[in-house]
Amino acid sequence: MSAPTLWQGYQVAAATRGLETSTHDWHASGFSLDTRTLKPGEIFVAIEAERDGHDFVPQAFKAGAVAALVSRPLDQGLGPQIVVKQTLTALEALAAAARDRNFGTLIAVTGSAGKTTTKEMLRHALSPAGQVHAADKSFNNHLGVPLTLAALPASAPMGVFEIGMNHAGEIRGLTTLVKPHIAIITTIAAAHLEFLGSMEAIADAKAEIAEGLRRGGFVVLPADSPYLAQLMTRCREAGVSGLMTFGEAGRDARLESADVSPDGLMVKADILGQPITFRLHAQGLHMASNAVAALLAAGLAGVDIQDAAGALEHFRPDKGRGATQDITLGDRTITLIDESYNANPASMRASLSVLSSVKGGRKIAVLGDMLELGPDAPTLHADLAAPAAESADSVFTAGSLMEHLRAALPEPKRGVHAENAEELLQVLLDNLKDGDHVLFKGSNASKVGLLVRSLIAASSGH
Repeated sequence: MSAPTLWQGYQVAAATRGLETSTHDWHASGFSLDTRTLKPGEIFVAIEAERDGHDFVPQAFKAGAVAALVSRPLDQGLGPQIVVKQTLTALEALAAAARDRNFGTLIAVTGSAGKTTTKEMLRHALSPAGQVHAADKSFNNHLGVPLTLAALPASAPMGVFEIGMNHAGEIRGLTTLVKPHIAIITTIAAAHLEFLGSMEAIADAKAEIAEGLRRGGFVVLPADSPYLAQLMTRCREAGVSGLMTFGEAGRDARLESADVSPDGLMVKADILGQPITFRLHAQGLHMASNAVAALLAAGLAGVDIQDAAGALEHFRPDKGRGATQDITLGDRTITLIDESYNANPASMRASLSVLSSVKGGRKIAVLGDMLELGPDAPTLHADLAAPAAESADSVFTAGSLMEHLRAALPEPKRGVHAENAEELLQVLLDNLKDGDHVLFKGSNASKVGLLVRSLIAASSGH
């Protein structure tokens, strides 16, 4: 069964104002920037970045690309090419054209943590309305957002777009491209302090998402954030009057309780005046809060809230974002809590609270460096000592910044420290006991995720 047609050749040429080299009709099912993940029938976009995508065009055609978007023509025998002035600008033009031919509801998500998880929750919560278009991965930057938007089917009733940033101004350009009907800010936390300088600057940067909002649209804001008033002010300055809040103090979506159950949480909430109870297959108050935000957005998009909550019960956390897995090491069964995708002080505290809530067995935390925190990084790491000591029986650390946390921990709570996370593999294999719960958390560059994969690979059955 072939993938449905998303773009025809003449449409790509028209949207990009490019020169089409082929004289025969062709159609595409999507786009790719990477020959390693390209699917047959997709258009390969030759982006000039650290490596020039034009060097990979022959490989793209061998992998089944139906055409290539290029800024300089290559061998005509390779296959159809659309020649444009600049390929990223052309991709953005395709994204704008896809947006304008779609009459569904578009939702954009940003925040210092929880963006991808909330996007996935929305994928489920919106599904009663029909097809939900969203990227399978965390495509939230200047390449990923236009790539996801360009692949938006004209008939999709719902589209969800994750929008990230490292510097001020980045969200402004991306939200202006998406033009969402609804925007969500999940939280404001100490992420990217190195580039932005202050928490207030982070809040301002996240509030840029309101600047692309369509007239009459809604911005969903975290009521429990100390920066709520600042976010509201910035949104109003952007001309937005539809301000909605969620969380324990939420006015429009109030999280009333999140009780731990064997397979997750039983959540009670009030969404747009409607009492709702649902099961969430995830742990942590932050997960429940994100789910409430997703249900509020679904309600604003016209989805029945009871139906949305029922669909949300099919949500499961992804690897690195709260996924829980039991593994067998010899005669020991260990429960892994994989939060290794990324980390900042707020998400680290949230993950430690999840570890604190588990029942039975020892509680072990394996923590890697939190990066991009600027000159306050040592203090921000040391400040985790109290929640870490309260949540874990033993705290293993990896990286030079985590030495500050280790030094601040009570002696009995200090596990082994290593400069590299993978150096902890043998230590864990030697020291873990049956029934242990082990939390893994750190910034991507700390390589805690690789440690998780190595531990799983060392288990029985792998």
